[in-house]
Order: sequence, then C-alpha cells, then structure tokens
Amino acid sequence: MGILIGLVVTIGCVIGGFMAMGGHIQVLVQPWEVVIICGAALGTFLVANPMKVVKDAGKGTLEAFKQSVPKEKNYLEVLGVLHSLMRELKTKSRSEVEGHIDNPNESPIFQAFPTVIKNQDLTNFICDYCRIIIIGNARPHEIEALMDEEIHTIRSDKLKAYQALTQMSDGFPAIGICAAVLGVVKAMGALDKPPEVLGGLIGAALVGTFLGIFMSYCVVGPVATKIKMVRDKQNRLYVVVKQTLLAYMNGSLPQVAIEFGRKTISSYDRPSIDAVEQNTMNAGGDMKKAA
Repeated sequence: MGILIGLVVTIGCVIGGFMAMGGHIQVLVQPWEVVIICGAALGTFLVANPMKVVKDAGKGTLEAFKQSVPKEKNYLEVLGVLHSLMRELKTKSRSEVEGHIDNPNESPIFQAFPTVIKNQDLTNFICDYCRIIIIGNARPHEIEALMDEEIHTIRSDKLKAYQALTQMSDGFPAIGICAAVLGVVKAMGALDKPPEVLGGLIGAALVGTFLGIFMSYCVVGPVATKIKMVRDKQNRLYVVVKQTLLAYMNGSLPQVAIEFGRKTISSYDRPSIDAVEQNTMNAGGDMKKAA
C-alpha cells in the first residue's frame, strides 16, 4: 500500500506541476518512447541476470508491494517453536527429538506454529542446527561462526534481486538518452517541416530523457530499496534463531535463551516478555492436545 500511495503522490505532483505550468499532457504521451526505454531496460535486465534472479526480482517486488515483513506474530511463533524444541532437547531422548527435526511437517511442535513451518528455509535452518546440538560434539563458538556464514550467504542470495534492480535503475537515464537521440534523429529528418511540427518532434524526443530519469529515480530505484528493506527484515528471523540456540548451547534455560533471541528483534516489532510467555504456555497446551 505504501508503494502505491507513494507512486500516486509522485506521479500526481510531477504531472500536476507540469500542467500547472501550462504544459499540455498530450505531449507526454509518447508510447514508442516508452517501448524503447522499457523494452531496452527489460532486455538488458534479462541479459545481465540468470532466470532465477529474474524470477526472484518479481517475487521480491510482490513482497515489497505487500510489505511482507515479519510481524509480532511471526516472531512469537519462532520463539515458541525454539522454546518447545529446547525443552524437548533438555528432557527427552535423542531419538524422540530426532523425530521432530527429521520430519518437521509431521511434528506436533512445528504444526503448532504454522507461520514457521510455512517458511521452509527457516524450518530447515532450525532443524539443521538442532541436529548439530543433538550430536553434541560441536563447540558454541564453532556453531556461531557457521551460523554467521550461513546467514551471510542467505542474505547475499536474497539481495541479488535488489542488486539487479538497482543496476537496472542506474541504466534507465542512459537508455532515456538513447531514446532521446533517436527522437532527435527523427526530428533532423523533418527540418523542412514547419516550426510547430519540428518543435513537436523535438519535444517528443526530450520526453525520452524525462522518462528515463523518472523511471530510475522515482519508480525502479525506490522499489529496489523497498525490496532490500523487506528482505533484511525477513533475514532477522535467522538472527533470532541463532542467538536463541547459542544461548541454549552456552547453558541457558529455554525460557532464558528465548530472551536472548527476543532482544535481537527491533524495538518496533519486539513482542513483550508477557506475550512471549503466554505464547509458549499456549503452545505447550496445544501440543499436549495434539499428542
């Protein structure tokens, strides 16, 4: 919603200001300039990036428009599933715990937290490190280094769409100039026409420069920045898991360990201690019913 409101405000102010100065809106209607600029930008985008990144850019754009960032409920469920798993690790045998992490889709622990199990990458991340904890011969600082490396890799992969769109945004002004040059070439072929015709052709050519700059700084660039913001917030879930499990490996009780994870959440989204306690208590009751 925020992106749509921003685009409406931007386009409204630009077009409205142009008309208020006495400009004629029909001058800006140059469909072939749009075809040249947007077509060239899309073509170079496809040339520069593998199809996986192209598809992820579309997915990231949709996430940006939907503002698909973790909410308080998402953080509560991540902390809840971690608390339940750590409690199992502390009180149950290895074989019983392995049943949860080897097949999380059938585990009553994960089934009690639907937003976690829906995020397959995050679920795999949790299960992988719980499996390492079960093995029991890894030191916390070694696990921390491994987690940092994996989180860095995940972030790097998630931001490839942002980087690709940023490069596309940087190229729009130059492509707009190319379109303007083509328009000037067309105008040069009409030097024998009346001044009003020649002026219209030159004006149409300059629209190409305007569109290139506008698409770069007012549309694609801001959308790419929004994708980065959304993906960075999504990545915060992995940091919560990391800090919680490390605290548990260093000897903290499950209820204390999840407080380490809770403190890594932004103050704008961080659930209260009471909300976390209530959520873990409710989850425990749900799992007993499922069992």
